[in-house]
Amino acid sequence: MAKASPSFTCTACGAAHRRWAGRCDACGAWNSIVEEAPLSAGPATKTLGGAKGRVIDLTTLAAAETPPPRAASGMDELDRVLGGGLVPASAILVGGDPGIGKSTLLLQATASFARKGLSCLYVSGEEAAAQVRMRAQRLGLADAPVQLAAETNLRDILTTLDTLRPDLAIIDSIQTMWADHVEAAPGSVSQVRSAAHELVSFAKRRGTAVVLVGHVTKEGQIAGPRVVEHMVDTVLYFEGERGHQFRILRAVKNRFGPADEIGVFEMTGGGLAEVANPSALFLSERGQAVPGSAVFAGIEGTRPVLTEIQALVAPSPLGTPRRTVVGLDAGRLSTILAVLESRCGIPFAGLDVFLNVAGGMRVSEPAADLAVAAALLSAREDVALPPDMVVFGEISLSGALRPVGQAENRLKEAQKLGFSQAVAPERSRIETGDGMRVRKMPDLTTFVGEMFAAG
Repeated sequence: MAKASPSFTCTACGAAHRRWAGRCDACGAWNSIVEEAPLSAGPATKTLGGAKGRVIDLTTLAAAETPPPRAASGMDELDRVLGGGLVPASAILVGGDPGIGKSTLLLQATASFARKGLSCLYVSGEEAAAQVRMRAQRLGLADAPVQLAAETNLRDILTTLDTLRPDLAIIDSIQTMWADHVEAAPGSVSQVRSAAHELVSFAKRRGTAVVLVGHVTKEGQIAGPRVVEHMVDTVLYFEGERGHQFRILRAVKNRFGPADEIGVFEMTGGGLAEVANPSALFLSERGQAVPGSAVFAGIEGTRPVLTEIQALVAPSPLGTPRRTVVGLDAGRLSTILAVLESRCGIPFAGLDVFLNVAGGMRVSEPAADLAVAAALLSAREDVALPPDMVVFGEISLSGALRPVGQAENRLKEAQKLGFSQAVAPERSRIETGDGMRVRKMPDLTTFVGEMFAAG
């Protein structure tokens, strides 16, 4: 039998390489490539040549099965992101920046589930048990019936889980887990992949819901091999600015509910508080109409959310003007500026452009294009938009405005918050209701002419 050749994996991005190199070609990280033992060296694969497997039980697409039961935590924002509650035997991966509040959120969630009657186990690999108890006391959760452990040995953790059979197990974090049968340091690609595989397999085999906490890289991706995100059923990102009180829990992947669903929390002295109406909170600081401000009616998952997009345009003392963006894709801003100059004849050369989404919100929808253009033009022309107006629509490279989905839901949310007029693409499917005036625009040139003709 031919000897299997060694494989090399980047610890930063998980990319596979045929030989060792000082720099990863995929992500550009230095000294991140390590050697892994070949899969054929494992004991399981040596028996495949002589042993015969069993015939798998098959079924049909028409087979009816009872949907999995869900356990509600009582935290409506968390239940919304999970798709309606916690599903037994599910594996959930939660990632976020250091200090953003992942442990606080999961400790509050574990206490809520425990008070609902679920048996819960919280395993911390980063903090001592005394530190977790101190946080629980500060959050007012000391009386919650949660079992606590501080351990990193994966074999001992699995033995404890198999003995207690809890309904929910929190592993904080997967990068600190150490499997003694893998010859690698904790946090390496081999260790993370092996630990995640064992914990996910246990969840499916014993019916325990397992939540894994994952560190993130400087690019904002969960550290370790990407295969971990494929193993689990749900991937959640906990987002927010460190200096801002708002936190957003976003479902990137969910096999039991809609993806891109968000839950909004506010960081307070007593922990994370739920925000039932995020639109009202994000717009709470809006005062009189000022240039450079536009309200965008967006959709996050199944929830309409109104956010304020702020722009500032000023003469640049530099040879290359600055383009500073917070909460939006910088490439999208460059595209919108190019369309405004090429199709509408409005130059931004020699001008610094600063763009911000208020409240620490991140917007990735193309439907925000028209609101971004409106804020930029308002700042450049020093003309304030009507304070009771919302804007949404996608801008194509030709300058045409493309319709976006769920226009009715966007308008209903805006009307609920007191907005009386909206600007939308011409081909949007909208039935104008009482009290809401919708101005439909075919292209960006028409929008500029009608809204900023006086400027």
